[in-house]
Amino acid sequence: MPQARYARPARGESPEFCAGTRAEGGTVTQIPTELQQAFDAYEAAILANDLDALDAAFAPGAQTLRGDGAGLLVGHDAISAFRGVRGGVPPRTIERIEYRPLGDDAALLVSVSRYAGGGTGLQTQLWQREDGRWLITAAHVTPRAQALDRSVWRSVGDPLFQGAWEGPLEALTVAVKDLFAIKGYRIGAGNPAYLDSARAETTTAPAVTDLLRGGASLRGIARTDEFAYSIAGDNAHYGTPPNGALPGALPGGSSSGPASAVATGQADIGLATDTAGSVRVPASYQGLWGLRTTHGLVPRQGLLPLAQSFDTVGWLTRDGATLQRVAEWCLSYDGSASTESVYGASGADLPWRFLVPDEALAAVEPATRAGFEAMIEASALPVESVALGDLDEYLVPFRTVQGAEAWRNNGDWLRAHPGATGPAVAERFRAAAAITAADESAARAALAPLRARLHDLVQDAVLLLPTVPGPAPLRTAHGERVDAVRQATLRLTTPAAVAGLPALSVPLLTVASSLGPAPVGVCLIARAGTDIALVRQGLALHALVTGTDAP
Repeated sequence: MPQARYARPARGESPEFCAGTRAEGGTVTQIPTELQQAFDAYEAAILANDLDALDAAFAPGAQTLRGDGAGLLVGHDAISAFRGVRGGVPPRTIERIEYRPLGDDAALLVSVSRYAGGGTGLQTQLWQREDGRWLITAAHVTPRAQALDRSVWRSVGDPLFQGAWEGPLEALTVAVKDLFAIKGYRIGAGNPAYLDSARAETTTAPAVTDLLRGGASLRGIARTDEFAYSIAGDNAHYGTPPNGALPGALPGGSSSGPASAVATGQADIGLATDTAGSVRVPASYQGLWGLRTTHGLVPRQGLLPLAQSFDTVGWLTRDGATLQRVAEWCLSYDGSASTESVYGASGADLPWRFLVPDEALAAVEPATRAGFEAMIEASALPVESVALGDLDEYLVPFRTVQGAEAWRNNGDWLRAHPGATGPAVAERFRAAAAITAADESAARAALAPLRARLHDLVQDAVLLLPTVPGPAPLRTAHGERVDAVRQATLRLTTPAAVAGLPALSVPLLTVASSLGPAPVGVCLIARAGTDIALVRQGLALHALVTGTDAP
C-alpha cells in the first residue's frame, strides 16, 4: 500500500523533513488537496472552539467514533454533546502528519500536535469521502502527558506548596529534583530503599525557597537517576520518564524528572543539579533551555551531594524568557538573600566573540557537526577555533575525583544496603570504591592546569560547542550503546564542570534521528559569575539564529 508523510516544517528544521516518503514503486504520494483542506479546516475549528464547524467535520449518524483516555464516545450526537462542555484545546501547532490512503474514498491520518505550553499530543483519524466531502468517521486522541506519571513524579500537587502570591515568578510552577530538602518530606535520591531510610527534612533548601519567595509554586518532587550518578535518565526502580520532544527516546539525566515535567508541560521550571552535565544533557535531549550555574554561586545547603567539587544548582525551562526571569531573581542581590554571590549581578554583557573547541567538533556525530557549522555560517557569528587539548585528559581525572567524593558521601549507606541500586549505578559505585587517596590526589593535581586553561580562555570570549554529541538515544538502547553515548557525552560536558564555569544549553539545532527530527542543544560557556549575562547572550544568539525577537 502506498505510504506518504507530510510534515509541517518546525523552526530551524531542514527541508528534507517536509518531503513525502517514497512509496513502493519509487513514487511519492502526497495528501490529496481536498483532504488536506478538510484537515486544516478541522484544526482551525478546534483551536477556535467553533462547535458548528467541528460538528460538521464529523460524519453524521450513530456509527461515528471518538475515543481518548477517558473513554469511547459512539455516535455523532454523543460526540457533539461532549464537545459542548469540554471547551477549547490549548494553543498548538501540527508538527507532523502521517498519511495512509485506504482506498479511493478513505484515508488514515495520524498527526502530532505540539502545545505552546509544552508537550505533544497525537490524533488518529479515519477520514471518508461522503457526497464529495471528506469527513471524520473515527478518531482517537492521545493528549499530552498529565500528572501523575510515577516515572516523572514522586510527589505532586496543585500545588504541593504555594509560593508568594506576588513576585517576578508569579504563576510559574516548579518541579524539584529529588535531591533537595523540602520541609516535611524525605529526600529519595531516586532509590526506594534510600527513601525508606531517610528522615523527614526540618527545613527547606535555600534554592527552593528562593523560587517560592519569587512567586513560583512547588508543583512537586520529580524523579532523579539514582544518587544523580547517571546522564541517561533511566531509573531501575521507577522507570524512565518520557522525552517530551522525542517520544521513544531517553530523557537525559540525572535531572530526568524535572526535565520531563517541564518538556511535557507539567511544570514551568525544573530545579535541578549539574555535576557532569545533568542539566545540560536533558535540556539538549528535550529541546529545553538549561543553565548550569557557576560553581558555588547558588547555595547547596539542603542538597544531597554527589561530588561537592563539581555539584552545582541549575534550572530548566521551555523558553529563554522564563529562564531569564528565574536567573535575574535568584542570582540578583534583590532576589536572593541566600545566594552566595561573590561575583556581582552580571550587569555587563559578555563579549560577542566565540571560541569553538576543535576537539569538541571532532567528538560529535557528523549530522550534529554539519548542523552546528551551518548555524554558524548562516548567522555569520564571529567565531575562532581553539584547542582545549585531549578531552580524555579532562574526563579521566574528573571521574576519579567525582568517584572518590561519591563514595565518601554514599559508601556507608551502600555497604549497609547491598543490592539496593540498579546494575549500572552499582557498577559505578564499585569502581568508585576502588579509588585510592593517591589516585584522587593525582587526579586533582592533573585538573588544576586544565581549570586554569579554561579560565584564561573565557576571560574575553565565550566557548561555543554542541551540548551533546547527537540526539537522545532510543529508550530501548542498553549495554555498550548506552555506555558509548555516556562516554562521548561526558567528554563534552566535563570541561565546564572541571572549571566550575556557568554553561547554558540553548535549543538551536534539529538533527535527523531514527525517531524523526530531534533537538540538539548548543552550549555557551562563560567566565565565572556571569550567569545572568550568559542567559542574555543565549537569548540574543537564539534570536539571531531563529530570526525572532529577543525578549
